[in-house]
Amino acid sequence: MDPAFILNIYCPYFAMKKVANYLSNGGRIINFSTKITELLLPSYSLYAATKGAVEQMTRVFVKELGSKKITVNAVAPGPTETEFFTTGKTEEQIQAYSKMPALQRLGQPNDIAKVVAFLCSDDSEWISGQTIFANGGLV
Repeated sequence: MDPAFILNIYCPYFAMKKVANYLSNGGRIINFSTKITELLLPSYSLYAATKGAVEQMTRVFVKELGSKKITVNAVAPGPTETEFFTTGKTEEQIQAYSKMPALQRLGQPNDIAKVVAFLCSDDSEWISGQTIFANGGLV
């Protein structure tokens, strides 16, 4: 079995199952997806499929954990300037990706962290079962 399949599907599934036993009422679970699920980029089919599965699991777990007031959401970043993103890409490719979002730049890890922090806060208690696209307007 492909390691991406195990990492992107099995790990979030079993992590959610396990953590649900320890979260108190009002807890938060946040998964990670990607904008690639909607961009349909060539050669990303397995990755897009596994992250699409994470989005579906997010919605199902909402129903499983809602009685405990646990919210379950996913954050789907667009191109973000990390070592994982830049490895294997040419400078030309990186520049092309940086022009894709409406805000005309690559995301920074802190851009994504702020969305996660919001979803962990009390201000997000009415948001559950959603995939939040944090991508600088990559539509």
